[in-house]
Amino acid sequence: MVRIRLRRQGAKKQPMYRVVVADSRSPRNGRFIENIGFYNPRTEPATVNIKEDRLRYWLSVGAQPSESVLRVIRAAGISIETEPAAEAEIEAA
Repeated sequence: MVRIRLRRQGAKKQPMYRVVVADSRSPRNGRFIENIGFYNPRTEPATVNIKEDRLRYWLSVGAQPSESVLRVIRAAGISIETEPAAEAEIEAA
């Protein structure tokens, strides 16, 4: 299964994340298919830059976003259509 998830970058105690499309069997910072954006939680407000067209493409071909990526996408103001069950889990958390 293909997942859209965060890949950690940056120095110790200074995280910055890349939003990547990767096979679910790959390790967190391992091999990925495509880099579609970045997220920096250390700035005020947090910096989010995601290529919307590539995000929509990967969602259309069946890639599943992780919970943290869904939160980042919503914080960026990007609306996506996901399964109702997945949204219910996120809102309950």
